Amino acid sequence: MSAELSAPASGGRTPTVIRVLVLATFVVILNETIMINAIPRLMADLEVTERAAQWVSTAFMLTMAAVIPTTGWFLQRVSTRRAYAVAMVVFLVGTALSAVAPSFAVLLLGRIIQAGGTAVMMPLLMTTLMTVVPEQDRGRVMGNVTLAISVAPALGPVVSGMVLQIGSWRWLFALVLPITAVVTWLGLRQLENVGEPQAGAIDWSSVVLAALGFGGLVFGLSRFESDNLTSPALIVAAGSALIAVFVFRQLRLQRTGTPLLDLRVLLSGTYTKALVLMSVAFMAMLGSMILLPLYLQNLRGLSPLQTGLLVMPGGLAMGLLGPTVGRLFDRFGGRVLVIPGSVGIAAALAGFTRISMSMPYWQLLALHILLMVSLATTFTPVFTLGLGALPQHLYSHGSSMLGTLQQVAAAFGTALVVTVMSARSTGLVADGTDPITAHLDGMRLAFLVSAALALIVIAMAVLLPSRAVAAPEQADELDATIPELVKS
Repeated sequence: MSAELSAPASGGRTPTVIRVLVLATFVVILNETIMINAIPRLMADLEVTERAAQWVSTAFMLTMAAVIPTTGWFLQRVSTRRAYAVAMVVFLVGTALSAVAPSFAVLLLGRIIQAGGTAVMMPLLMTTLMTVVPEQDRGRVMGNVTLAISVAPALGPVVSGMVLQIGSWRWLFALVLPITAVVTWLGLRQLENVGEPQAGAIDWSSVVLAALGFGGLVFGLSRFESDNLTSPALIVAAGSALIAVFVFRQLRLQRTGTPLLDLRVLLSGTYTKALVLMSVAFMAMLGSMILLPLYLQNLRGLSPLQTGLLVMPGGLAMGLLGPTVGRLFDRFGGRVLVIPGSVGIAAALAGFTRISMSMPYWQLLALHILLMVSLATTFTPVFTLGLGALPQHLYSHGSSMLGTLQQVAAAFGTALVVTVMSARSTGLVADGTDPITAHLDGMRLAFLVSAALALIVIAMAVLLPSRAVAAPEQADELDATIPELVKS
């Protein structure tokens, strides 16, 4: 290991390994949202229904949910360079296949392969950051990470809207391909290994249980509709049961020291509170990200590009504020940022419950910016507090757990708001209300549900400490607790 990485600079300098990983993560996360505007084109060009075309996003999310639980084990067993190479090469293969896909089935396969590479990058970035960046600098560096992972999703719909104005949906992949190739080449030239890989066999039954459990749960949640609740509920129940078996399996494997996902991370109170806060905030955020474009396009008549341009300032504000939030966290701790941020999230979502057909666009823009800025002041400190409360050997498992629950929260948030909105609007139409008024009222109720969820975020924010560093005795305590739980 190089001297630079062994003792990372704390004088305002971000280690090269983090810069490389942030750039790569930006590219793969940009791709995650770039297909949002392409659904109508896919329906026409590949002759598929809207429900089928939506699978380019659903399959991506399912794959992420199935793969991320394995990344904690994977990142401990391979070197940093190898993990990076595997993730980026897999992503490249998926991107190339999607660009030349002759049919929808091949495009879907390409998206699944892309998601497999994407699933590794975020845990790899977080684990490496927590390992090489000293505690007093983590807020600043995590703020730079927030910039990348916040701006990328905000730019995705705008970039795709512009590309689709002048070209085929295939260009969405063709443009990403050379950028990814250059980033991969630069990374392999500059990236150095961090830490030493550990030996250990993989438990394939855990892999299958994780894939079917988390994948089934996300799939079931994505299928909920107001007129179709039974079959999705059964799928969710089956996925939840498999997750329960997966959890028991990990507790048993802990006795041999080779769990696929180390559940000792949940024994840290600070990490668990941060996990709940992040999941619920993500749920509320994804719900609003679904509702706002539906309102702007279906009711107000904006084009996908106009919608993307309207929500872009909020995403950019969230990302650009990240480094400043990080520096404030390093100086003052988390509570002075997270508590006001959580209140701002609830206030913004409550403001969206007042949407109407005549609501000025500047008010919508202001509410969206308030929501994104509030999320920025929440996410960076909570990421840092949660992972910082774990001993170093659990960083990879902590980031994997966080990534997994984010996918579940995204699916649950989407299912919740869409089901609430559809049930409300369908009921009103049946009672004689005109469709536009009914749809609008359904959206208001869905935003109200998101605002109610934000109250949980406020409660968790109040419980979080300003600082959290895993002490050696805490690591020993975590190591000793799981065997006792298994015996009992």
